[in-house]
Amino acid sequence: MAARSQRPVNVGRLFHWAAEQGRPTVMHLDRPFDIAPDSGTRFDVPALAATVEDAAGWLHGAGLRHGDRLAIVKENHYDFILLAAAAARLGALPVMVAPIRSEAHIRTLLTRISPKVLVMGTTVLARMTAAGIALDDPGMTLVAVGEDRPELPGNTLRIDDVRGGARPPVRFRGRHEPMLVTHTSGTTGVPKLVVHSSATTLAAVPFRIESYRLPLMTSRPQDVVASGISFAHNRNLSWTGGTLFRGPRKMVILSEPGLGNVARTLAAHPPTSLEACPNVFQYWEELADTRPELFANVRRFISTFDAVHPRTVRKFLGASRVRLPLWAWGVGQSEIAGIAAGVATRSMVRPGKPRAHDATNVGFPPLVRVKVVDPETGRKRPRGKPGLLMVRTKSRCLTYLGEDDRHRAKDRGRWWNTGDLGEYAGYGRIRLIDREVDMIPGMSSIELESTLLDRLNRASEVIVLGVPGQPPIPVLCMRDDALDPQEWDRACRGLPEMDKPRLVPWDEMPRTATWKVRRGELREQLLGSSDTYGTGQWT
Repeated sequence: MAARSQRPVNVGRLFHWAAEQGRPTVMHLDRPFDIAPDSGTRFDVPALAATVEDAAGWLHGAGLRHGDRLAIVKENHYDFILLAAAAARLGALPVMVAPIRSEAHIRTLLTRISPKVLVMGTTVLARMTAAGIALDDPGMTLVAVGEDRPELPGNTLRIDDVRGGARPPVRFRGRHEPMLVTHTSGTTGVPKLVVHSSATTLAAVPFRIESYRLPLMTSRPQDVVASGISFAHNRNLSWTGGTLFRGPRKMVILSEPGLGNVARTLAAHPPTSLEACPNVFQYWEELADTRPELFANVRRFISTFDAVHPRTVRKFLGASRVRLPLWAWGVGQSEIAGIAAGVATRSMVRPGKPRAHDATNVGFPPLVRVKVVDPETGRKRPRGKPGLLMVRTKSRCLTYLGEDDRHRAKDRGRWWNTGDLGEYAGYGRIRLIDREVDMIPGMSSIELESTLLDRLNRASEVIVLGVPGQPPIPVLCMRDDALDPQEWDRACRGLPEMDKPRLVPWDEMPRTATWKVRRGELREQLLGSSDTYGTGQWT
């Protein structure tokens, strides 16, 4: 086995290194890769490295060279990171963009990227064409991946059109040069494009935690490790690096969160570790109720990107038949990796336990420094007093692509303004309260939503919107799209006054690529207003 110091810190080296080390892991997909539709759904590590090599060849054939930018805008799948690795081997800068809802936002992001080559999924490309948005930028080559569609633009190339050239030279960028760009969730508007280097990602400790041998927390050789996240985000990079280093038996990819697809895939490959975004786990609660056997072998559940609710944790830990299953959660940002993290057990989230939300809302900063400051004065806040969370970490991004001024506005010397509200909770812990833009004076919407979810068992989503001049407005997704008035009255007992609930089907809730609810868009959709208590100046 290679020495620790030889572990790759450039994504372009990652899969080839794992193949050279003889990693025994086999990856199983819920559907074929968009960039390799005829290669099946089973890939060992050498096959993954070969797919990266092949992609580097056809990207080079499309005109991508050292110093150029590659934009990747496609359907959610793990091959985002394979394309990023291929571009990095050429010394190009890959920019990964998930298939966000707004075609206008995608066009804005492409203008900021100014790519030499655009790899776009055919579904997204058809949406752009239907919206009348042209993708004929001068000097840009457009390569479509995915299923054929008749309505594709005339300038569209397919992979076979740019394949067959000479093997391109491998030329990595420097450790502190831009290596990879991902975008933020975009809950409040057009997502920001976050620029990272090798030094701020795979070389930084927060990205390497899962490579270490931590009892109960990291992968073992016999494990089956499944992931159902947004693969266009940095979490895919850290998960890939840690998982390939630990070498579990299987990696299972859930590219689409639909209940049927997830049930079919997990039945074929019962996981011992399962990761998804918090809102996806909420959606999957129906499976935990109706198909608990799918989660019987899971000893470690992982949720990242956002806060998670105790009811969700309780249901999945209850479905596991392992003696001591754990729920590991983390909250972070694309710009800085983690802000706070924690671990929950069954006893910590049992029904009726006082302040059970602390198990999923109060955590320790994961190898970063965090302070709580007054939003107006910048002075540190005492324990129990909410304020803005400021983070100091070596994994902080370099800038926002095309928005340097916006990046500088959140940069406070060695500290980064997260735009999140929290408070000191003692023993070095941080309690998360809200995003500043979504704040409701005198309460935490996270805790209020957790309480309502506990009391409304058929609810798959609860969002509470703060609206100046009136009581908070609850928005509910119910499994059967119905809510009995008496059921609602019981759920509200002892809680702050709220307006009448609004029902929205889960599929119609405006969401980001990480399945977070776009509260601003939801507020406009339901109320026709953008008024909030927060300033939103740090979003």
